[in-house]
Amino acid sequence: MKNRRILFVCLGNICRSPMAEGIFKHVLKNRNLIQNFELDSAGTASYHIGSKPDIRAEQVCKEKGIILSHKARQVISKDFEMYDYVVAMDKSNYNHLRKMHLGNQLLLMRDFDELVQEGCKDVPDPYYGGIEGFEEVYNILLRSSHKLLDFIIQENK
Repeated sequence: MKNRRILFVCLGNICRSPMAEGIFKHVLKNRNLIQNFELDSAGTASYHIGSKPDIRAEQVCKEKGIILSHKARQVISKDFEMYDYVVAMDKSNYNHLRKMHLGNQLLLMRDFDELVQEGCKDVPDPYYGGIEGFEEVYNILLRSSHKLLDFIIQENK
């Protein structure tokens, strides 16, 4: 499989998307595929540009052996040229990205969650809650990452 580039996107780029980037990287390492991918994450808003991931996101991931080493940035139109797949964490950010670019590589993360409930395609934003929300997001992203990777492998055979 030729190298693939994936950009994970949420609103502020300090919770869900850096977690998705770190978790997907962890899945790739465990499946011995890390050499075939380039990953990054970004936000649709500029609130946290230059900030490290939320301390709760770092804590939950660190407990699972995943170190988040990312500084928040905002999505730019050039990202659609650079990345093969742009993966939004929720419908609001998906719609924002769709307005920026009409490419077919735009995906919704929970489309790959086997436990998603009908009509609930958003990875919930844990920012205003407690650590439990970050644990829930971790589990959603881990499940989704495995299926997303399977999809990309199948699509690139």
